[in-house]
Amino acid sequence: MKIQTKSKKVNKTWLHNHINDPYVKLAQKEGYRSRAAYKLKEIDEELRLIRPGQIVVDLGASPGAWSQYLRRKFAPDGAGVGELKGTIIALDLLDFEAIEGVQFIQGDFQEDAVLAQLEAAVAGRPVDVVVSDMAPNLSGVESLDSARIANLIELAIDFSQNHLRPEGALVAKVFHGSGYTQIVELFKQHFRRVKPFKPKASRERSSETFLIGIGLKNPAPQR
Repeated sequence: MKIQTKSKKVNKTWLHNHINDPYVKLAQKEGYRSRAAYKLKEIDEELRLIRPGQIVVDLGASPGAWSQYLRRKFAPDGAGVGELKGTIIALDLLDFEAIEGVQFIQGDFQEDAVLAQLEAAVAGRPVDVVVSDMAPNLSGVESLDSARIANLIELAIDFSQNHLRPEGALVAKVFHGSGYTQIVELFKQHFRRVKPFKPKASRERSSETFLIGIGLKNPAPQR
């Protein structure tokens, strides 16, 4: 007699929910690499952040759904290939299947050498928007995971502080729980306007949400 373990039940439940997820189906229909594209789409439709001609940095970009969304926004007819008005620089520790017109850097954003590559790609140009879907590998130890999440957020804010236009924006994935209040306060220290946003495309049971900071309080001198 076979005994179904709890983990197998959980995996089967997750797979069933994933296959039947309307955003997964929509992503497959519209050619996005993951349902995450609709999270950025909702944020953008709410706040009107992304416009053709901008320079956008996509942190934690793999598998590439956010870069796909950005690329379509920058195309005159919303196409995934062809003419592109704007610059998209994507970075991730994981590999990234090429997207036409998107410059990709593979490496750990926490490493100085990788940050230097990103800054070289920006080439002193003011960045309009930074989007960050970065998340650490979670250990299950809340205090450790909170510290890892906070570190990534701090690095994204520091990069934004040094490279965003004064009126630019940072969109960052965060998680409710230990340390969330401190992250919100950190955003408020650096941005004139801070908006928490939970997209409909973000699963209800997930603790993830997004913080959007708009307009730097103390922008770095333009290089």
